[in-house]
Amino acid sequence: MINKRWFQALIVLILGFLLLLLVSAADFIFEPIFTYVGAVALPVIGAGLLFYITRPVMHLLEKMKLNRIVAILLVFVLLLLLLYIVARYLMPILQTQFNNLVNNIPAMVAAVQDLVNYVQANQNVIPPGINDTIDNVTSNLQTYIESAMSFIFGFISEFIGILFAVVLIPFFLFFMLKDGEKFVPFITQFLKKKKAANLRALLHKIDETLTSYIMGQLVVAFCIGVMLYIGYVLIGLKYALTLALFGMILSVIPFLGAYIGVVPGMLVGLFQDPLMPIWVALVMLVAQQIESNLISPNVIGKVLHLHPLTVITLVLAAGSIAGLLGMLFVIPVYTVAKTIISHFYETYQDEHEDEDAALL
Repeated sequence: MINKRWFQALIVLILGFLLLLLVSAADFIFEPIFTYVGAVALPVIGAGLLFYITRPVMHLLEKMKLNRIVAILLVFVLLLLLLYIVARYLMPILQTQFNNLVNNIPAMVAAVQDLVNYVQANQNVIPPGINDTIDNVTSNLQTYIESAMSFIFGFISEFIGILFAVVLIPFFLFFMLKDGEKFVPFITQFLKKKKAANLRALLHKIDETLTSYIMGQLVVAFCIGVMLYIGYVLIGLKYALTLALFGMILSVIPFLGAYIGVVPGMLVGLFQDPLMPIWVALVMLVAQQIESNLISPNVIGKVLHLHPLTVITLVLAAGSIAGLLGMLFVIPVYTVAKTIISHFYETYQDEHEDEDAALL
């Protein structure tokens, strides 16, 4: 029985649970390690995202017969140029539109309160208790809206600011671009030839999966942002650039992000024109159809093999457990885990077939 694979797998599973139990019981020992990992997590994740974005540019420059160090320096120059363009030309427009939007919140709240007061004064169906609840909500509506908007935009600006302001990110990115290809040979040099080839194949699959997901999601988000902006301008929606950028950022969340990101546009459109939310929803529907039927299949391809129901379930579960960050990272973590499990299953099948062939 000891030589049976299912028994060995069961032993490994039990030992894994025992290890988790031991770690949870001895958390005072591992707490400094977790603290250190948490401190370097943001620079590593930020540099990793930039690594997958800038690596194709570096390889393109190397094909032009440039030295790798020179190519990396040019990549940094391009990043700084992009940041300058955003700060110089895009941020003033966004700041103006956002300030105008915030200044118009009292007028929007007053319109909602007038509508609620009119409905309450001309009906006899709603119970008094519900009327009191409605009065409480409408009287504090401006506070709720301002708090929600401050949280949303504050979080986004803080996240972007931290991501690009952390001093360690450029250093991590530099060495990832410079020595990233040395990682696999360094790991596999301690293994036997067959196991090293197996590990190289696994790491190559993980790299392809992450590249497909990260680059695909960024391209999809950018395309959705552009389509939303064009659509908002065509229908005459106010604060088009700010609302389109908000939709673009939230569209990074798989599947659900595009629908959540269009809600502010519908709310703003409601105060501009009663029919405007319909036009906003139509713009979102057209953009989503173009993205799901044309952009995503060609950009992300069939690498991930994720059913929409799986994506929705994972995103909702991760959002309830870890909030926005969980919704952002659950799909890449899931795809990497799926890639690892699939690889070892295929390896197991190959070994089993080889054993059967040897017996024959």
